[in-house]
Amino acid sequence: MMNSIRQKVADFSELVMLKHSVFSLPFIFIGMLVASYLDTGTGWFGWKLLLLGALAAVSARNFAMGVNRYLDKDVDLLNPRTKGRPSVDGRVSNIQMLSFIVVNAMGFILVAYFINDLAFKLSVPILLILGVYTFFKRFSALAHLVLGISLGLAPIAGVVAVSGEITLWSVYLALGVMFWVAGFDLLYSLQDMEFDKKNNLHSIPAKYGASNTMWIARVFHILAVLFWVYFVYTADLGIWAQLAILFSALMLSYEHYIVNKDFTKIDKAFFTVNGYLGFVFIFLIILEVY
Repeated sequence: MMNSIRQKVADFSELVMLKHSVFSLPFIFIGMLVASYLDTGTGWFGWKLLLLGALAAVSARNFAMGVNRYLDKDVDLLNPRTKGRPSVDGRVSNIQMLSFIVVNAMGFILVAYFINDLAFKLSVPILLILGVYTFFKRFSALAHLVLGISLGLAPIAGVVAVSGEITLWSVYLALGVMFWVAGFDLLYSLQDMEFDKKNNLHSIPAKYGASNTMWIARVFHILAVLFWVYFVYTADLGIWAQLAILFSALMLSYEHYIVNKDFTKIDKAFFTVNGYLGFVFIFLIILEVY
C-alpha cells in the first residue's frame, strides 16, 4: 500500500516536473521580501504568509502543469522526447489528471481567500492566464511570451499577498521575469524545432529557425536585465540588489555562451544556469533587506 502511494506521488511529481519549481518560487518570495521591507522596514512578513505563499505558488504551478499535460497528451505521444511522460504512458490516467487540476485550482482559490481580498479577486483571472499557454502554442508563436507572463505573475502575487496592492516596482520585476522565462524557453524549444515544423505547432524556432531564435532570446534576456534594473531603481534598493542584477546578467551571458557552442548543452543551460539564477537572486535580495 505504502509503496503504491509513494509511486503515485513520484508519478505526479514527474508529471508536473516538480524540479522546475526553482524558476518561479524564488521570485514570489523576492516580491514578498521587498514588499515587506518597503512597507515595514523589515523583510520578514510572518509565518502565515510564508506558508500561504508557498501553498499558492505550488498549487498554481500544479494547476498550470496539469492543464498542459492533459491538453498536450496527443502531441506528447508523438514526440520522442516526451512520450515517456506519466500522462502519456498511462501511469497517470485522464481522470486522475482532471481531479488533480480541479483540486489544485480550488486549493489556489482557497489559499488566496485566506491571504487578502485582492488576492482572492485575482485568483480566478490568474488561473485563466496560467491555463491558456497550452492553447496558444496551437496557433501562435507568442506562446513563449505567454509562458513568461505566467511565471511573471509570481512576484506580483507575492507583493499582493504582503501589501494588498500592485506596485510599479513589482511590475518591472515581473516584466524581467517574463522576458527571462520567454528567453530560456526559446532556447529550450530548439530541441523540438523539427518536431514542431512537422506537426504544425507554432514556436519561434519552428517559424524563424535556430539562428534567429538565438538572437531573439538574447534580446529577451537583455530586456529582462533592463527591467530588473528598473525594479531596483524604482524600489530604491542598494548594493546587494544591484549585485543580484549583475550576477543575473553574467549567468544569462554564460547560458547563451554554452548553448551557442553546443545545442546538446541546452538541458544544462535550462536547468542548471536558470535554477542557480533564481537562488542567487533571492539570496542577494535577502542580504539587501536584512
